Amino acid sequence: MSRLLVCPPDYFDIEYEINPWMRRSNTVDRVSAVRQWHGLMHVLERKAGVVLERMRPVPGLPDLVFTANAGVVVGRRAVVSRFRYPERQREEAYFEDWFRSAGYDVVTLEPEFFFEGAGDLLGFSDCWFGGYRQRSDIRVFPLLSEVFTQEIIPLELVDGRFYHLDTCFCPLSGGELLYFPAAFDTDGQEVITERVPDGFRLVVPESEALRFACNAVCVGKYVVLPAGCPETEQQLQSRGYRTHALPLDEFMKSGGSAKCLTLALD
Repeated sequence: MSRLLVCPPDYFDIEYEINPWMRRSNTVDRVSAVRQWHGLMHVLERKAGVVLERMRPVPGLPDLVFTANAGVVVGRRAVVSRFRYPERQREEAYFEDWFRSAGYDVVTLEPEFFFEGAGDLLGFSDCWFGGYRQRSDIRVFPLLSEVFTQEIIPLELVDGRFYHLDTCFCPLSGGELLYFPAAFDTDGQEVITERVPDGFRLVVPESEALRFACNAVCVGKYVVLPAGCPETEQQLQSRGYRTHALPLDEFMKSGGSAKCLTLALD
């Protein structure tokens, strides 16, 4: 997580409703959104030491700011997302152009395979997890497993409020997992229990999961997360992580937070 792709929120707004958090009547405060975004960027650059790659915002694409959904990057290979909802499908060409201009070997998927990038593909060095049902298609994970020569374990997301894996599942640098179990079906909860050792699973309370506590950015022992999650912060600090909580409520109106606003490029 030493290099991240980000996009300024110049045109961020709630122009449609494609998840339970989005309501067109819930107007975005543009000034606050810009301030919150720059606050996040400041912490990532100055505190966590991250290098930020900024792509240009585009009028009419209010969710381009959520670069976690651009695709997945491993080494010099990038798989571009295929969005389920037409409202976001126009973003695909802009993300693909950015990857190509940056010199990545770009892989595109057939249109029928929905895949929403690092929002639905996360994991550890030896094991990756893919979230499906709400946005991404379970059929895409065998294809990605071949592209990246990496095991990918599908996890079914059963609560519409947690529509992407990164809203309820956050692998940490020390091997711990920050997650909200009720977002997954019984089989998924069992798989997580089997794959992540006892003592490494940090359960987030529902009240803080709904504050997007799991939508955090972990850089080494530094974790940036939304404000209002004291129990999660305490758990992280007890494991030796340095936490930095930021107000990101303008982006929560659209169903996103710190992690949604970044894409790991390494």
